[in-house]
Amino acid sequence: MTLVLSVDAMGGDNGLETTIPACLRFLNEYSNVSLIIVGDEGLIKSSYASKFSDYTHRIEIVHATQVVGMDEPPQIAMRKRDSSMRVAINMVKEGRAGAIVSAGNTGALMAIARYVLRTMDGIDRPAIAKLMPTVSGEVCVLDLGANVECAPEHLLQFGVMGSQLMRGVIGKDSPSVGILNIGSEDIKGNETVKKASSLLKQTNLNFYGNVEGDDIFKGVVDVVVTDGFTGNVALKTTEGVAKMIGSFLKEEFTRNVFTKIIALLSYPVLNRLKKRVDPRKYNGAILLGLNGLVVKSHGGADAYGFYYALLQAHHEVESDVITLLRNYLSDNRQILDRHEDLIEFNDLKSL
Repeated sequence: MTLVLSVDAMGGDNGLETTIPACLRFLNEYSNVSLIIVGDEGLIKSSYASKFSDYTHRIEIVHATQVVGMDEPPQIAMRKRDSSMRVAINMVKEGRAGAIVSAGNTGALMAIARYVLRTMDGIDRPAIAKLMPTVSGEVCVLDLGANVECAPEHLLQFGVMGSQLMRGVIGKDSPSVGILNIGSEDIKGNETVKKASSLLKQTNLNFYGNVEGDDIFKGVVDVVVTDGFTGNVALKTTEGVAKMIGSFLKEEFTRNVFTKIIALLSYPVLNRLKKRVDPRKYNGAILLGLNGLVVKSHGGADAYGFYYALLQAHHEVESDVITLLRNYLSDNRQILDRHEDLIEFNDLKSL
């Protein structure tokens, strides 16, 4: 059966220059996939029509007259009913596509996706999840910025969503779940984290307990749960450290003729290391908790990075993450229902 993805071709810092080459590579490598490419039809065809010739039966171009700007406030983006982002998301709602991939404005994508697709029954707030490399495989971290403030019950739901994602995409039967804290002891952390830890212990999830920031990349657990503020800071800090180390290595290896010779001799090892930790291979954050799959590519990703966002969407559709999550929520509704009143109370306090 052919798997269909919709693509917001106009989103991101470079728009078509990034998305179309990535789509062409993806179609070349995955023969069981078709793409619905949404954007300015005239511009797409005038620039890339000749390159589509080998894939005409697997590409559908859907015209959209508007584009959501990268710095555009979500409330303005929501009014653009014919934006490439909105139309691409509609493809998922209408059942024409299994997932949508966009490199566009994160806030707008979250707002529009939540409005069009709605949250799943049993999930109060969607979360941004991302798979990251560890010394022993991969870890799912969520939330990475969708929810700056969270109640304990929201963190409980994030644990459920992350666990089902790892079951589907990675194939872990019983993924371990940890909650990000300032220490491993139960007495550490604020009241929200302590309460969330208590709630997670009451579920049938494989709850490990507290994990610290340095545990994320050790592979101590399969899923790390946190609020969007802390998660986003952790993510950006990690990216900054990686860039700094890369800069230091380049500086040291080019310091003089002797170090340049060492660099030349070390090239095979350095090249393998670069490939292993290349952030573009981990491009593609997942908006979990919606009635449809949404993958967010980094806005500044190149074609290679956007290709991996498409690959992430492909894995999610193939592993049927939505059904896994729905089934868990249905089978364990009693555990989640206990806390609905408190969720509503906490939401009211934030208004």
